[in-house]
Amino acid sequence: MELLTSRLRLRLWRTEDLEPYAALNADPRVREFFPKLLTVEESARSIEYIHDHFALHGFGMWAVELLDRHRFIGFIGLGVPEFEAHFTPCVEIGWRLAFEQWEHGYATEGARAALDFGFESIGLREIVALTAVGNTRSRRVMEKLGMRRNPSDDFDHPNIAEGHPLRRHVLYRVRRDDRDAEH
Repeated sequence: MELLTSRLRLRLWRTEDLEPYAALNADPRVREFFPKLLTVEESARSIEYIHDHFALHGFGMWAVELLDRHRFIGFIGLGVPEFEAHFTPCVEIGWRLAFEQWEHGYATEGARAALDFGFESIGLREIVALTAVGNTRSRRVMEKLGMRRNPSDDFDHPNIAEGHPLRRHVLYRVRRDDRDAEH
């Protein structure tokens, strides 16, 4: 299963994706709003988790490559968070791209395709996005996608230690009805 945009292919993961994915997860710029960098082994386990998620739910975080270069640049997709919060259960949209691929609009372009898939192919009524409060780049993408934040939805991420500066998160939402009204 894959999704195509004008510049991107969102596809299932391949063995050769591990090396560039591990490099992306070892980059402090990419991992600025995560508690730590990931080792190669942790990145490999992350890919296994993504494979398992696809098997369980029929969707997940697609590997992303540039159509003109056939090169892995990160991931974009949909996931079901495993933690409990006031907004779970839910489906979350997420992305993580190599630093060199930032500021080209790829996250927004690929995320639009993932949202369309979620609403049109899966029939979801709502999709959420979450990030650390200070992650203004991801928050801009969420806003470009038509997602809206209600400050009363902000929360302390249960998988981040109490007192950690990244624990506080914002939640953005978009409903299929809202997107239908825009079109």
